[in-house]
Amino acid sequence: MADIARLAGVSVSTVSRALAGSTLVNEATRQRVAELARSLNYTINVGAQNLRLKQNRTLSVVVPYDPETRQHLSDPFFLALIGSLADALTDRGYEMLLSRVDASRLDLAAQPYETGRAAGIILVGQWHHHDQLNEMAVRGVPLVVWGAQLPGQAYATVGSDNLAGGRQLSAHLLERGARRIVFMGETGLEEIGQRYRGHLQALAAAGVPADDRLLRQVPFERAAIERAVETLLRDGTDFDALFCASDLMAMTAIGTLQRLGKRVPQDLRVGGYDDIALAAHVHPSLTTVRQPIAAAGDQLVEALLEQLQGGRPASRQLATELVVRDSSA
Repeated sequence: MADIARLAGVSVSTVSRALAGSTLVNEATRQRVAELARSLNYTINVGAQNLRLKQNRTLSVVVPYDPETRQHLSDPFFLALIGSLADALTDRGYEMLLSRVDASRLDLAAQPYETGRAAGIILVGQWHHHDQLNEMAVRGVPLVVWGAQLPGQAYATVGSDNLAGGRQLSAHLLERGARRIVFMGETGLEEIGQRYRGHLQALAAAGVPADDRLLRQVPFERAAIERAVETLLRDGTDFDALFCASDLMAMTAIGTLQRLGKRVPQDLRVGGYDDIALAAHVHPSLTTVRQPIAAAGDQLVEALLEQLQGGRPASRQLATELVVRDSSA
């Protein structure tokens, strides 16, 4: 900035005002300063400027990843939620900073806030480290999490009603005649665990005994899903339906079943979770539980902005909806 001031024959403060578009600097000087800045490849350090002015119109959206399964950011559910967040931020005049952190180090999600690049954090998922999120909240990091409500929670969450969603899908499969439903998903993740508990509630309500052999702990990873389905068939497991913890898992399972000579839904009924856009267009079209993605982005942003204004937003739980299609006919 000092170099530009010397070349333009003005003060450093005039350069600062000109680059900020201040009307206190005449148009000719603003243009001369802008041309010199471009010729010197000068750009404003937005993070430093935000810290100095004590204002920031950027919010950080952090999507954790598991180094073992490497669940991709291109996962349609992540893309849909990120798109919803981007829309909600744009509507309110904010920008989005998108980043990833190791799911075992969720505390690293605070870095954009602590370095001044973002005014607050929206984290997609709790994974296995609820304690790290509590520590961040206690430190005063403005934080909202897409996830489940847990006991002793010091941070706000926005999430769908996973317990009800699990009941809805399993009750539907039971109504269609299924009695031996395999649940596929990693129940150590709280949202998946709640879906499984909803599944058990539906079994109990229908008078169908639960069977631990029908619970398969499967991560969101294509090869693991394929192996799980292959094992079910190879071992002769008695089952007539699959409850998959996500739509992508369900689509992978259906493809594997078809490759191994099973027909869906004639031989086995299959249900997924999320209702991503592709669910209506695969063959057979996928019965699934719809998560309210558009509302999710809006509520996550609203809760974080409420914190930034000094409030203490309550956690919010959004309703789910069963969408019946061909895979459970």
